[in-house]
Amino acid sequence: MGYDVALIADSTSRWAEALREMSGRLEEMPGEEGYPAYLSSRLAQFYERAGMVECIGSDGHRRGSLTAVGAVSPPGGDLSEPVSQATMRIVKVFWALDASLAYKRHFPAINWLNSYSLYLDSLKPWYDEHLGPQFMVNRDKAMSILQEEASLNEIVQLVGKDSLSAADQLTLETAKMLREDFLQQNGFMEVDWYSSYERQDKMIQMILDYDKLCRAAIEKGELAYEDYSQDVVMLALHAASLGLPFLPVRLMQGSGLMKYWGISEEQ
Repeated sequence: MGYDVALIADSTSRWAEALREMSGRLEEMPGEEGYPAYLSSRLAQFYERAGMVECIGSDGHRRGSLTAVGAVSPPGGDLSEPVSQATMRIVKVFWALDASLAYKRHFPAINWLNSYSLYLDSLKPWYDEHLGPQFMVNRDKAMSILQEEASLNEIVQLVGKDSLSAADQLTLETAKMLREDFLQQNGFMEVDWYSSYERQDKMIQMILDYDKLCRAAIEKGELAYEDYSQDVVMLALHAASLGLPFLPVRLMQGSGLMKYWGISEEQ
């Protein structure tokens, strides 16, 4: 009929457990952890039904699509178990939900380090045409900062944050901005429950510009307000124009600009 349909299966893990129970009762040869040896092929049959189709008929060209979203709930969050591994070998997009993020009230609680998409190369021409080539460059830069933050946090837990260099402390601050101001969303705020591509592009560019300006100051060995403070304030005003009243304060906190412009840290 030419519809675009999204099918959400919750959960393929429980379906696989039922398949394991039936296989055991039929006395079939068990595979890893008691699951049947044909588990991967059954999962592939389900996910391979997704795709686009040209509908035949007298109404001209009609195109429909089926998007399959399968939820995997491994026991104890162990992604190395057979159902998770078989699923990740088939699908090209994986969103890893993290309980620790949910406990911190970070929503959507998607772990950015474990999640991935294999469609980046296919989508790159679209991003380059509609958002410019800098969008993918910024995306890769933001991911590298978040990955570096994970490594630095291990050092912080051992020797403390004060032992880090100024550049590493800036990396932690920029990563915090990416996590709390870019990735985290508030479903109760109209301005934040949905972000267009254009808004996302401007937000991530603004955060990375802040990081670039601060690194330039670190290389000089001191905070040269006269050289770039106006640029950071312009970034803050631009954030306010996007409906982000919390981001301008974050942009200036930690950089000394709050004190320079006579703004109290408690405001």
